[in-house]
Amino acid sequence: MDAFKRLLRLAKPYKLRLAIAMICMMLAGAAQSSIALLFKPLLDGLFLKKDSYALDPNTLKWVLPLAVVVIFFLKAVCNYGQTVIMSFVGLKIVADLRNKLYEQIQKQSLSFFTQHPTGLLMSRITNDVNSIQSASSEAVTSLIRDTFTLIFLVCIIFYTDWKLAFISLIVFPLTIYPISTFGKKIRKVTTSSQITMGTLTTLLHETISGTRIVKAFCMEKYENKRFAAENELLLKLSFKVVTVNAISSPLMDFLAGLGIAAIIVYAGYQIGHGYSTPGTFASFLTAALMLYEPVKRLTNVNNTIQQGIAGAERVFSIIDRVPDIIDKPNAITLPPITRDINIKNVTFRYEETPVLKNINLSIKAGEVVAFVGMSGGGKTSLVNLIPRFYDVSAGRILIDGHDIRDVTMQSLRNQIAIVTQQTILFNDTVKNNIAYGDIDRTEGDIISAAKAANAHNFIRKLPQGYDSNIGELGTKLSGGEKQRISIARALLKNAPILILDEATSSLDTEAEIEVQDALDNLMKGRTTLVIAHRLSTIRNADRIIALVNGEIVEEGDHETLLKKKGEYFRLYNLQFKDEGNNVENEQLAKDLG
Repeated sequence: MDAFKRLLRLAKPYKLRLAIAMICMMLAGAAQSSIALLFKPLLDGLFLKKDSYALDPNTLKWVLPLAVVVIFFLKAVCNYGQTVIMSFVGLKIVADLRNKLYEQIQKQSLSFFTQHPTGLLMSRITNDVNSIQSASSEAVTSLIRDTFTLIFLVCIIFYTDWKLAFISLIVFPLTIYPISTFGKKIRKVTTSSQITMGTLTTLLHETISGTRIVKAFCMEKYENKRFAAENELLLKLSFKVVTVNAISSPLMDFLAGLGIAAIIVYAGYQIGHGYSTPGTFASFLTAALMLYEPVKRLTNVNNTIQQGIAGAERVFSIIDRVPDIIDKPNAITLPPITRDINIKNVTFRYEETPVLKNINLSIKAGEVVAFVGMSGGGKTSLVNLIPRFYDVSAGRILIDGHDIRDVTMQSLRNQIAIVTQQTILFNDTVKNNIAYGDIDRTEGDIISAAKAANAHNFIRKLPQGYDSNIGELGTKLSGGEKQRISIARALLKNAPILILDEATSSLDTEAEIEVQDALDNLMKGRTTLVIAHRLSTIRNADRIIALVNGEIVEEGDHETLLKKKGEYFRLYNLQFKDEGNNVENEQLAKDLG
């Protein structure tokens, strides 16, 4: 119930609206209940004339219809008021919760996203939060309104005939066990169905975003079977929820029948012996019948609340998660970078697997340093430590003498620009994608950055120029065009440290020439860390670092490392052999002796 209490605390800012809604619900419950009181004067005073009232029958026949109209009008107005107010509060609570969840997801480190698939996180924000919405608005409204109605009806049946009241309420203890049992069952099945929905959403995200691969390998039938299997599991779990919900109402109807049967037996005896009147019995029976309806609804409300609590527990598990990487309480703002990056005795483990081992490296301001090695050697992991996408397991990284764990992440990352192989662009305009990170930059600044990135000419040819939408992940652009917009974005940031992570490896030769020219403009005057598979692109680097199994095995410039005939020489020859330049390699080997 901790999750439910936390949901209630989220309603605290809206307590005034809730108070008005509760007044409306109380009045609606009173109006609903008072209908039962009208049956006694209607039967005994107007039709049977077995009882005396302050008003004669002629007056009663006008007063009673007017009372019915007033009661139903009051009930309608109050129900409308509480529905609108509670729906607003419920929607606001869910919107607040969704914002908190999204903000918390944004705070997490990269390791969090490797452990939680995109589809699962999407399911938390959509499906789980939607189940909370039902619990926080519809279910809570019904819970409060029906509770008030229940209280008023119980008062009426005790006021009408307290002996009959005790008989009719005998069956209520029998409802406690099934309500509790069904609630636990609902929460358990709902949790399983929400997990399955997350898996289904992940599968959808993967197959839709990777539809080219699915079609290229003719795996449509395979993916259809995978989806159908998860969908079938979701169907079974959803049907379990339906069956548990479905049995609640019939069970309550049966128990209500037992109570009504007992009332009829006892009332027949009372009326037969003159201890009661038909009007009293009719009024009591109406109240009793009305009493079982809110009780039945409350049973279903409990099931809905349990579904909401299951969703809330999953949502709060993310909200309560402390990010792996956070600013220290006394973190300082990193001053503008002017000197060097020092990596001292750095070891990094991903979970239990060592990725980097005792790395020592010093990079001067303005230096271009390239990292090479076979896949899995630790190149990307090392570079990802600089902007604190991950934290070192041992050792430390200093920028201008400041340990990067002692400065704020914002001040650190503001001074680092990144261009990656997998270009990430957003479903927005060209202009907004270039200005991403500093949306207040002028149009002149944006155009200047685009020109420096060799992107201005193709942007002008787009239907709406810089205001053209580029589609999801830039699908309306070619690979080279997307990369040049990414470079323009980095140019506009104008950060002193630049990270290039295989920025040209996925491009054809013509696109690579244009992008490389743009990269040369970007690298001027910046400390640049380059990860490259195409070794031809890093010949002019000031230093080349060769990594093998997480350790630095060589460093030097292009010519020096070729003369050493070590790891870099091996990688260089392997690559050019793969590209068909065997003669060049043989001649190169002869020249180097």
